[in-house]
Amino acid sequence: MKKIILLSFIALLGITTITAQEYKVITSVESIVPSGLGRSRIIDANADRDFKEFTSEQTEEDNTRNKSKRGNIRVKDFEETKLLNFYNVAGIRFQNIAANDALISSKLSDMTKNGWELVFVTSGVEADAGNTDGQGIFITRYIFKR
Repeated sequence: MKKIILLSFIALLGITTITAQEYKVITSVESIVPSGLGRSRIIDANADRDFKEFTSEQTEEDNTRNKSKRGNIRVKDFEETKLLNFYNVAGIRFQNIAANDALISSKLSDMTKNGWELVFVTSGVEADAGNTDGQGIFITRYIFKR
């Protein structure tokens, strides 16, 4: 009987460990500013934040605004990998895109080697809106779990 209880406890502990999951987001920001003036990076936060510390609940009875401080949300402990900009003075630079692909692939492979599984990728772009804009980024978020 003691063996059955012990085996049941070990099995329950194993199931609990398997179901607990951790998520991590890696972001690449690639500049699409003409003339290569922007900055491009892979960002990997090394600090954790609990969203509950910066969340308030609004109700009809209590609609007090969220008073958490933005400075407390900021992360100063992060890994920053330099990437190349999509454009240089001569225009779009395909070698830069290939170099960025190699660096991003290296980062994703390293994450996999460290036990992370890539589960979702999402991207967006804020492109040049005309002659006077001169701004633009291509951002991709890689979401991992383990």
